[in-house]
Amino acid sequence: MPEILNNSSNVSVGKPKVKGAIFWAPKGTTLPTTATAELNAAFKCMGYVSEDGVTNNNSPKSDVIKAWGGDTVCILQTERKDIFKYTLIESLNEDVLTAIYGSDNVSVDGSGNITLKATADEMEGASWVIDMIMKGNRARRIVIPEGTITEIGDITYKDDEAVGYPLTITDVPDENGVYHYEYLSGATVSL
Repeated sequence: MPEILNNSSNVSVGKPKVKGAIFWAPKGTTLPTTATAELNAAFKCMGYVSEDGVTNNNSPKSDVIKAWGGDTVCILQTERKDIFKYTLIESLNEDVLTAIYGSDNVSVDGSGNITLKATADEMEGASWVIDMIMKGNRARRIVIPEGTITEIGDITYKDDEAVGYPLTITDVPDENGVYHYEYLSGATVSL
């Protein structure tokens, strides 16, 4: 029997990078391929995210085929979605509003006044990057080549709560069949 060695140094949490954790760019922007590579200038920082952080659901759904008598004889994967959820709370950030509503629906005048139009325009796919710092100051980066906002949760305007945009991002696979990539640095990084 192989020796099993538990190692608490492999247990970690995902904290946002201090200078920004979620970035958005138009689909087709050159993507990073490591945890620490410089992002293309087209990526815009989405600012603060609510304390709930980021969740990822990429669980497959399957149908179970049973034989007469009840034995399971086959399991067919019928679906595999890759979904990320988070709430952006910089509701005055032009880049956040553009990512959510589209560049044709957000304008800023010379005085910094923002006009936003909520329309029925089809949401466009975009590239997303999520940067985190793990235990021991190791970088972890999630790269989503194409993710589309498929749901915007309720936006609440209240005097004791940050205005936020609860987003659901649904990924589609790239030309290699990959929904998202994850990169983890082997060495510590500066925050």
